[in-house]
Amino acid sequence: MTEHPAEITAPAVEPIFNRWLIPIAAVAIHICIGSVYSWSIFNRPIVALLPGQPWWFSPPYTTFSTALVFLGLSAAFCGPWVERRGPRVAATAAALLFGCGLIVGGIGLALKQPVLVFLGMGVIGGMGCGLGYIAPVGTLVKWFPDRRGMATGMAIMGFGGGAFLAGYLNLSLMKTLGVANTVVALGAMYFVLMMIGARIIRRPPTGWNPEGWVPSAHKDKMITDRSMTRDQSIRTVQFYLLWGILFINVTAGIGILAQASPMMQDMFFKTPIQAAAVVSFISLFNAGGRFFWASLSDYIGRRNTYVLFFLTQTGLFLLIPSLATQGDWIAFQAALFVIFSMYGGGFATIPAFLADMFGPENVGAIHGAVLTAWSAAAIAGPLIITELSARGRASLAPGVSKIHIYDSPLQILAALLAVGFVLTMLVRPVRNTN
Repeated sequence: MTEHPAEITAPAVEPIFNRWLIPIAAVAIHICIGSVYSWSIFNRPIVALLPGQPWWFSPPYTTFSTALVFLGLSAAFCGPWVERRGPRVAATAAALLFGCGLIVGGIGLALKQPVLVFLGMGVIGGMGCGLGYIAPVGTLVKWFPDRRGMATGMAIMGFGGGAFLAGYLNLSLMKTLGVANTVVALGAMYFVLMMIGARIIRRPPTGWNPEGWVPSAHKDKMITDRSMTRDQSIRTVQFYLLWGILFINVTAGIGILAQASPMMQDMFFKTPIQAAAVVSFISLFNAGGRFFWASLSDYIGRRNTYVLFFLTQTGLFLLIPSLATQGDWIAFQAALFVIFSMYGGGFATIPAFLADMFGPENVGAIHGAVLTAWSAAAIAGPLIITELSARGRASLAPGVSKIHIYDSPLQILAALLAVGFVLTMLVRPVRNTN
């Protein structure tokens, strides 16, 4: 009896990995590290536990600001390592650093040792944030060549949404456990969730493309057909233009974020509780804008998306003082929501822009280098609006309205956004020197 040839020659079929699991893993990681944006809730409880610290060694300087600086530095210096070892190893390292950083910080609070809080939440946790931020993004670009903006938008939306969810979780746990035990518990919880994401995430097979997807025959001159290394990219003018674009967009947004509650109280006479409610709502636009604008950039292009960001925000920053003078609270809130959707959208669109300009193979390492713009903006934005508004407040006579103390910093940020528009218009494709 002769066997059917198919029974002899048919190879074993390898199970196909569902690429939509990658965004789920990325969101799991980014929701955890995105909780850093909710750390301001810990500021007053930490000060109560550790009174008498100099201003430069008290929160948010020992926690939030330090974490953002080390986020940028670790992303920049570890980017090539992430590309070499792969997203799973990097995400695992991120889980260990972020989870252990919070646990060390919580122990420092329990022992009333500010150095441990600084090392744990600021340095170690910040390094975990940096690795966790870039590890999924470069992988998503490779799994979704057909929808780069949408894919990165999904992941980075998790970073913005993490702050919203963590805000309520932090308050609830502190009422039950106290601040020190809450920080330790969060470290353990985030470690487990990030490890789940790390076990799922992986690179696509070499040469993989989505089933049924055929690259467009129409060649977009803003999208390269080759991949550059990080070292090659940082020797191009385009890299520094994109660095400046991200720096300016983040500086403007984070400057407003740093003073959003006082602005609402000074300009519109709102109570701290009313202002806090709006600040909480802002985080939803920050998160939603990451997905919306990055997805839209797949259709209108990355450069056009940033042109829209800078033109719109320049006008809104100049408009806000007039809205305060008129007492137009509804229009002011609408302006804030648009600004913060574009603030988040800038974060989510930049990885796809980098992949377009320099190719997808090393986008994680290149993205890490560009994120130093975030670290710089985390210092520049709050400094501009906080220091200038404080000087304006100090110059007022007793009883005089504080409505106009933000006029100068808002005008400076508007001018900076106009510079961002110019930088965006200067972006051109990288010349192929091969």
